[in-house]
Amino acid sequence: MGWIHKTNQKIAASKVGWWFRLDGSGHPKARKDSFFFTEIRAGLATFFAMAYIIAVNASIVADSGGSCVCPPGPQAVCDADQDYALCKSEVKRDLVTATAAISAFGSFFMGLLSNLPVAIAPGMGLNAYLAYTVVGFNGSKSVPYEVALTSIFVEGWIFFGLAILGMRQWLARAIPKSIKLATSVGIGLFLTLIGLTYSEGIGLVQGATATPMELAGCPKDKMDLETGLCIDAYKMRNPVMWIGIFCGGIFTSVLMMYRVKGAIIFGIILVSIISWPRPTPVTYFPYTELGDANFDFFRKVVDFHQIKRTLNVQSWSIGEYGGQFGLALVTFLYVDILDTTGTLYSMAQYANLIDPVTQDFEGSSVAYMVDSITISIGALLGTPPVTAFVESGAGIGEGGKTGLTAMVTGICFFIAIFFAPIFASIPPWATGCVLILVGSMMVQSVTKINWKYMGDSIPAFLTIAIMPFTYSIADGLIAGVCTYILLNTTVWLIELASGGRIVPPNKADKEPWTWRIPGGFLPPWVVRLSRGKKDFWREDPISSSEGEPEVEAVNEKLERKASGSDNAEMAKLSQEKGDEKIV
Repeated sequence: MGWIHKTNQKIAASKVGWWFRLDGSGHPKARKDSFFFTEIRAGLATFFAMAYIIAVNASIVADSGGSCVCPPGPQAVCDADQDYALCKSEVKRDLVTATAAISAFGSFFMGLLSNLPVAIAPGMGLNAYLAYTVVGFNGSKSVPYEVALTSIFVEGWIFFGLAILGMRQWLARAIPKSIKLATSVGIGLFLTLIGLTYSEGIGLVQGATATPMELAGCPKDKMDLETGLCIDAYKMRNPVMWIGIFCGGIFTSVLMMYRVKGAIIFGIILVSIISWPRPTPVTYFPYTELGDANFDFFRKVVDFHQIKRTLNVQSWSIGEYGGQFGLALVTFLYVDILDTTGTLYSMAQYANLIDPVTQDFEGSSVAYMVDSITISIGALLGTPPVTAFVESGAGIGEGGKTGLTAMVTGICFFIAIFFAPIFASIPPWATGCVLILVGSMMVQSVTKINWKYMGDSIPAFLTIAIMPFTYSIADGLIAGVCTYILLNTTVWLIELASGGRIVPPNKADKEPWTWRIPGGFLPPWVVRLSRGKKDFWREDPISSSEGEPEVEAVNEKLERKASGSDNAEMAKLSQEKGDEKIV
């Protein structure tokens, strides 16, 4: 269409086009085939791919009880207390607004300041860690919700300092690759387990007495009053479970197989619409005091819900929670660094924004700073740490190459703030299969783990297994890291004592590990500034209009360097050809 092409050209020629480096802006590092309307379409695709986080994050974090106080006694007392249930419902509404607000803020400024087509929102896995490991279901763990938010607030500013100093690169590299990959797989299985349970899932499994876990699937009113377990005659007869499986799980999976944009949100919408009418066996609004309160809020449809129970509730009396507070702080920081770093790098690679020599991407330092500041602001609103979302790949696949994509996604999240009654009324069986599908995508990295050498594979396996089995991400990380240190240190000491004669037969299969960073400890932005203005704006490793064979040979070596080979030969070439040719 002619008017679209003309509009794209006019915007590209403006200051907006120059700032975002649109194609045709004349910028030295303009991004090829980046156009204004393409960026808008990409931003919408990203939003529909990750809009599920509004409902899912609110539901998971609300399971902790938030700032609500559970009556003394077993967990069953909390669930049966109407006042506590109403308070948790209010917390969930607060978190719907908070999740949409912090996602809007973070995504908008991620696009504006770092010029990356990557949206950010409260992270899956991190929200489960907050709700079930740190605070616990209905606040059953030792760290209160308010103190946990304080650790997140502090973690954000620590992350900010690490981004400025460049230490983020070192920390991300110091963790063995096998543990990094296993962390993603373990969190995926942890989310899958949550999606299978009653609290935030379809209710297919539950805890047991004779065994750690057993098949469930019965309506909650058909459970044994003494044990709280499903009566055998009613197992697998819960209608909401089957709606979640077929309309949420199978339907969404089919859409994803055909790469339908927004497949996850479509599955959530379908199950929710089925569950909203009141006089049905699968209604989310039964005729109870809690059901009436939820339905009254749902009928508002469009409403700005003011955050009351999760806003600025941090508690700084952390002395009595020293060990637990420190463990939560370190785990949040570690998982966030790995999650954000891995996702940003993969999305930058997908968008073809990686520098082949430095293996860094444009706007990396600013991106980490925006993410870290958003983490601390989100803690003030009551949300778990935010992170870059891999669903940003949906927008990049639509052609998004600049920060305009993330800004459009942020604007969409801002609009969603005013539809809080809708997002707060999404039932758990609508989001349970989403957790399972997200888990299935996260475990795909299990094939990349080095299973050949036991010094890598055993710590990775323990990380994967212990996370879901102990219902704790932190316990899995501790098990994996400690086992890795013990095994590999023992092998090193034996090899050292024997003068190199006693080594495992297949030690050559061990993945290399080093604490050193290619290019030194200086942050990427310092390195780029040190090159001067000319080199700061250079994009190609070596450019030549004549295409001499010698230059092409050096470019080939650079590409081999980018893939991790020919390090020594690359260093020799860079000395021979001069630093002015190498970006």
